[in-house]
Amino acid sequence: MLNKSTNPLIKEHGMKMNEYKNTTGEKQNYLKARTKMFALQIVKLVEQLPKGRTADVIGRQLLEAGTSVGANYRAASRARSPADFISKMGIVEEEADETIYWMELLVLSGLIHKSDITNLLDEANQILAMTVSSIKTAKTRKK
Repeated sequence: MLNKSTNPLIKEHGMKMNEYKNTTGEKQNYLKARTKMFALQIVKLVEQLPKGRTADVIGRQLLEAGTSVGANYRAASRARSPADFISKMGIVEEEADETIYWMELLVLSGLIHKSDITNLLDEANQILAMTVSSIKTAKTRKK
């Protein structure tokens, strides 16, 4: 399954999945890069699933949800208004949560071991938490 140490995709971008030094103006680009790396990790995971009907169906769902996190974050970063941003970030939240669901289902069904995706699950939960926090902040600022 996924390499438990630093994944080559992350190494290529020069950071670990949860590593970040926050400086002014970098947060948006950082989250774009981080969600893109997350999508690439999801692609790698789905490609490594065992062949079979169940893995194919769950894998397809995981691939759609996991890759849409970054795509929808990009859309949110180009929002035309605070309300538009909140709405689009709500989609990011839903897709991140759904991604977690499909990974948990892969583990519960015995198709993969939890230890193989611990880092990826952690990253999904961190992205979800950041998304929820961004939505709360945007709602506060909107008032």
